[in-house]
Amino acid sequence: MRPFERAARALCALKGINEDSEHEGAPIWQTYVPKVAAMITALHEPSDNMKEAGGEIFHAYNPEHSELAHQDDAASVWRTMIDAMRKDVG
Repeated sequence: MRPFERAARALCALKGINEDSEHEGAPIWQTYVPKVAAMITALHEPSDNMKEAGGEIFHAYNPEHSELAHQDDAASVWRTMIDAMRKDVG
């Protein structure tokens, strides 16, 4: 199951809705996909804390680069993954 579907199903569960019940011939969770797409777009830019956390991982593999370079690399990976998830949505 792709992340956007898990998120849409989670929104149904949050509202106490059976995610597999039908709405206009399709599972109701699909009606939440536009909300999930908006959330994915809002998450495109990582926070400073996220960049720092990701930068620590890059530092372990390449200690020669600066901390800022590692944070930039981590942010680029995050954005690339978010862009790929947005393609899954639609």
